[in-house]
Amino acid sequence: MTTVVTALAEPEAGPSRYGRMFPGLAPLVTDPRRLARAGGHGGICDAGATPGPGDDAAGAAGWPFFGQLIAHDITADRSPITGDRHPGALRNARAPRLDLEMLYSDGPIGSPFLYDSADPAKFLLGRPDGGDVPRNQQGVALIGDPRNDSHLFALTLHTALLRAHNHVVDRLRDDDVTEVFDRARQTLTWHYQWIVVHDFLPRLVGPLLVEEVLTTGGRWFAPPPGQAWIPLEFSHAAFRYGHSQIRHSYRLTRGGPGLPLFPDLAGFRPVPAGRRLDLALLFDLPGHPPAQRAKRIDGRLPASLIALPEQLTGTVDVAAHRSLAVRDLLRGELTALPSGESVARHLGVPPLPADEHTWPHGTPLWSYILGEAGHRGGGDRLGPVGGRIVAEVLIGLLRADPASYLNREPDWRPTLPAAGPAFGLADLLTPAR
Repeated sequence: MTTVVTALAEPEAGPSRYGRMFPGLAPLVTDPRRLARAGGHGGICDAGATPGPGDDAAGAAGWPFFGQLIAHDITADRSPITGDRHPGALRNARAPRLDLEMLYSDGPIGSPFLYDSADPAKFLLGRPDGGDVPRNQQGVALIGDPRNDSHLFALTLHTALLRAHNHVVDRLRDDDVTEVFDRARQTLTWHYQWIVVHDFLPRLVGPLLVEEVLTTGGRWFAPPPGQAWIPLEFSHAAFRYGHSQIRHSYRLTRGGPGLPLFPDLAGFRPVPAGRRLDLALLFDLPGHPPAQRAKRIDGRLPASLIALPEQLTGTVDVAAHRSLAVRDLLRGELTALPSGESVARHLGVPPLPADEHTWPHGTPLWSYILGEAGHRGGGDRLGPVGGRIVAEVLIGLLRADPASYLNREPDWRPTLPAAGPAFGLADLLTPAR
């Protein structure tokens, strides 16, 4: 495997802050009709309406949704699809960061509608049972990033982070800390960053790769401080791995019925009274039985993603464009991404054998990364191509952020209580005083 980099990738010109991790690789050209057949109903990406044997992965069902929040965070004032600013974004394009701007927006002064007017250091919470965020008279969420209202799982995680911030405020006040909002924001953000590096990434790409990138830096992605950008190979391929981890159905409470993600759990509307998600059904939390498991990463998507509801897609001219798999495949084609095989060879990784995929002239990068996870990651984690892209980008973005804990205090360790030997997401979701 290549061990040195002669030239790091550079961002493309323009305000979108997107670029190419492997700018020298030729794009894969595939007939869009073939992509539509592969990603549409009955195609190779269609997992059907019911789960098959061995569908469950080792990891808990909530982790791909946490990954979705990470994607929203690093594109907090940009649409991850088009690069357009999402509704409610008030700032000029910023460098991508893992800094929870999706929660904090412009803070109590710039975004006062997100905060408790009686106690501006704290977020304003929704109904007393914690099952929703505050909404206006038309049911629109008062939330830092509207995309976190797209379905019940993203909304529940967003709400859990709001509560975690408020919990940190209480702890700081108990310790007579001044400037409590700024301290609470930094505390929550650094714990979140720690979770990304030491809990999320090891599960997704393996601890050895995480340790390598932390120790030696990125080989193909290492933007200097203050100059972060997002590779298209990451945003339009590798970090869409989670689409293949969505289950056919989810139980919201133990013993409750199984519901598909869409349309049953779609958002952009008030959460019905009585519909509250038990986070112990999404993550393995201390003192609770194991959660539901994510679906194995195998390149196939459940029926709820092959036929997305119109409230998410809008009106489409071609029925196949309701499929998230078709959209993922076409996105790679439209942005001229290289084939998975060419990226593997570039990284010094043996490509998947020809009998492990069905693309005669090269596999679209998104499809290749999912197939690689199935064949070389056991369906539980990304393989060497997908894992390398994701690990280098997320750690690279943290290193490029002058305010991250990796830059400000590289030896920093979590200060909030942990139920086990190492602080993780479960400790943030179920804080203890």
